[in-house]
Amino acid sequence: MMHTVKATAMAVLCCAVVGTGLVACEDSPSPAEKAVDKSIDDAVDEALDDALGNTFTGTKKIKVGDRSVNVSCSGKTAEKDQPLVLLLAGVGDGLGKIAGLQKTLSEQARVCSYDRLGEGASDKPKGLQHQADSAKILTAVLDDVAGDRPAVLAGHSLGGQIAARYAPEHQDRVKGLVLMDATIPALNAGVSKAIPKSATGQGAQLLAGTIAANSGENQEKFVIEDAKVSSAGDIPVEIIKHESQYAEVPEYGPALEEMWSKGQEQWLALSSNSKLSTAAKSGHYIYVDRPDLAIKAVRKVTAQATDDLR
Repeated sequence: MMHTVKATAMAVLCCAVVGTGLVACEDSPSPAEKAVDKSIDDAVDEALDDALGNTFTGTKKIKVGDRSVNVSCSGKTAEKDQPLVLLLAGVGDGLGKIAGLQKTLSEQARVCSYDRLGEGASDKPKGLQHQADSAKILTAVLDDVAGDRPAVLAGHSLGGQIAARYAPEHQDRVKGLVLMDATIPALNAGVSKAIPKSATGQGAQLLAGTIAANSGENQEKFVIEDAKVSSAGDIPVEIIKHESQYAEVPEYGPALEEMWSKGQEQWLALSSNSKLSTAAKSGHYIYVDRPDLAIKAVRKVTAQATDDLR
């Protein structure tokens, strides 16, 4: 596809400059003509990169209203049909935490990530944030780094929940999801059921800490609310859950694990093409403990989404 577009663009540009006497479209060009051709070629490459969203590598700040959001992008794609991959880290983790995953994935795709308000180098939020606020930031990031191009969202923890709730409302642009131990749909109800109010010690601390954090006492001032899972159609969705996380809370560990597992199963309702797996020997940070599984899942979903778009 790129070769055809490039050849057409070259022909148009060549014909345009013939009238100026700068170059003639014929065989065996002179050194001067080769220099002009290279200049045209570079211009076409730049235009194509821009059209495909390959506009910059590194980090930059974008404005969303009166807030500044830190964005990182790397890698290139050779086809317009290949979705951009956008990584969403968990609460308390800036884009630097997920940089290693981005670097590996960008070897075969255009990959971006961003700091939500309150994270990394982005501005702090003015007040409490809800899903609608986060969705507004996510839309602005996609508008900037992807334009009209489709996207695959890959999120960890809270980033996974944000992605999962965003996709059903934006089926025109989100063509695949990877959820890495995403925050479950009804965490508040689940924790309150798993740990009674009469709990003491570690159980009481975990219950109180979770309630406080879910109420907005976290770095992003994000309020984590319970909600039903909506459908995003039949897009490819890979859901990966940890193998063991709550072993340090012996008394309530089994109940919490059951809560988490059932919550991950609820995410299957996102799509008729959803799959759930367990990352063996992994804690909550699946992309750190088992980067091989995270990379495989993202590449699999991206490939499926690309095929679906053709």
